[in-house]
Amino acid sequence: MKKAVVFLADGFEDIEALAPVDVLRRGGVDVTIAGVTGMQVVSSHNVKVMADKDVKDIKADDYDAFICPGGMPGATNLRDSSIVTDIIIDAYNKEKIVSAICAAPMVLDKAGVLAGKEFTMYPGMQNYAPSGRYINNEYVVKDGRVITGAGPAAAFEYAFNLLAELQGEEITSQVAEGMLFK
Repeated sequence: MKKAVVFLADGFEDIEALAPVDVLRRGGVDVTIAGVTGMQVVSSHNVKVMADKDVKDIKADDYDAFICPGGMPGATNLRDSSIVTDIIIDAYNKEKIVSAICAAPMVLDKAGVLAGKEFTMYPGMQNYAPSGRYINNEYVVKDGRVITGAGPAAAFEYAFNLLAELQGEEITSQVAEGMLFK
């Protein structure tokens, strides 16, 4: 079974975190929510989510994909966590999928995985990820094992791209059809 981890820090964007969790679980992916700022994490819209594990217990070898939701200050909290950036570096070096949406590509930039890669993120935030090549007006950009999304409206397209990478097009189509996603 494929496994993914979603890093959550206080101030995360609700839909950017929970849409991938939902879509991936519907598609048969074992998803772990890792608490970065505690086991109870509070979103930018004051939604409280209980993490499955503490980020200190996450190892790159145990997962196939690593997901960084945006939101402020959630994305900066992820970026400023040396544990998160170390896991992202290790995962990328082990040829795992690393991904981020909205403001969170800044986490990938700090980890050094955006260097020379095409990416997208929330418009106007691209200065926080100067090592990559920003693609404007795209909801999702995939460059090798790096998948990025533009923002809240891109959350489902981003989630379905992650599912396709992990489970293939057939399962992704079935889940999308069941969710009325077009």
